[in-house]
Amino acid sequence: MMYRYDPPSDPPKILHADHEILVVDKPSGLLSVPGKGPEKADCLIARLRQSYPEVLLVHRLDCDTSGVMVFALTPHAQRHLGLQFEHRQTKKTYLARLWGHLEPKTGRVDLPLIVDWPNRPRQHVNHETGKPAQTDWKVLQHDPDGTTRVRLMPVTGRSHQLRVHCQALGHPILGDPLYAEGAAQDFPRLMLHAHTLRLRHPDGGEPLAFTADTPF
Repeated sequence: MMYRYDPPSDPPKILHADHEILVVDKPSGLLSVPGKGPEKADCLIARLRQSYPEVLLVHRLDCDTSGVMVFALTPHAQRHLGLQFEHRQTKKTYLARLWGHLEPKTGRVDLPLIVDWPNRPRQHVNHETGKPAQTDWKVLQHDPDGTTRVRLMPVTGRSHQLRVHCQALGHPILGDPLYAEGAAQDFPRLMLHAHTLRLRHPDGGEPLAFTADTPF
């Protein structure tokens, strides 16, 4: 079936705004930044620009992932936040629903990742050329339908890292159009949500934590 970009029409949900930063709850199905072609011009930063024309990108979430994103409102804030992400000083936790019952209750995936060029944008595990990637997990509950709710805590920030690491565990994220198969793919959306983001404010360094309610 041909993919068609059909983003939700709801206005952006602002979690926090001040003189330096803007924190938003991104909905699933909306690009963070414009894609290729005019049909993919509608995106979160374009919508934010209507009210915050000075808004600047700091990081991204996959189109199908929902949850907390921070944007900068000044070049200083963009530099400051960018360095926090680069040096792994931010802390992110995601909530997800996985296919099957994941055991044990906690663990770490340590598998190097790189783009799968013939099948891009897919990424894959490659022990020769992949970049280091680690994800910690904690099982929250095993649901009666045979799925698992987990908290995922990325140590690194590779593209599609959580999605590929869960697939490598044998428990793909439900509704994942790239890495799940069969019944695991048959869900209304990718069941991956950026739940919390911890960072330091660019003006003064105050520790801050932002949370977006999980929609599934």
